[in-house]
Amino acid sequence: MITKIIFICHGNICRSPMAEFVMKNLCREAEVEDRFEIASAAVSTEEIGNDIYPPAKRKLHEKGIPFGFHAARQITREDYEYYDYIICADSSNIQWLERLLGPDSENKVSLLMQWVDGRKENISDPWYTGDFEAAFRDVDAGCRALLGKLLEKKFA
Repeated sequence: MITKIIFICHGNICRSPMAEFVMKNLCREAEVEDRFEIASAAVSTEEIGNDIYPPAKRKLHEKGIPFGFHAARQITREDYEYYDYIICADSSNIQWLERLLGPDSENKVSLLMQWVDGRKENISDPWYTGDFEAAFRDVDAGCRALLGKLLEKKFA
């Protein structure tokens, strides 16, 4: 069975595509990419169709994370039904999701940092902070913890 994960941030040009490509790379390195389907989306419509923000691309490149063209898109109700895990960069993303899609009746929604020892922290938005290194560190830690827990669950 394939586990389907979608990462969410505000515009789908910084944190969520970083998480998408970091997670894809981690799965490739662990030789489990055939067990996962990974995507990303936004809660807003502000950046629809836009590629990854150039400083986020530079950070992925600097860290050796492969990525391709990405077109930002907004999450849909169909995405909620389709994906097993909806992983948000910050708590405002969760609030937006509730307004867009209604309550999380299937308990699919979580913060990425919750997967790191239950931390309730947000990943700060580098669009505003300019700190792509800090965002990458959090995304990387969250993705590593998420993958680890999902692989434990599959083999438990």
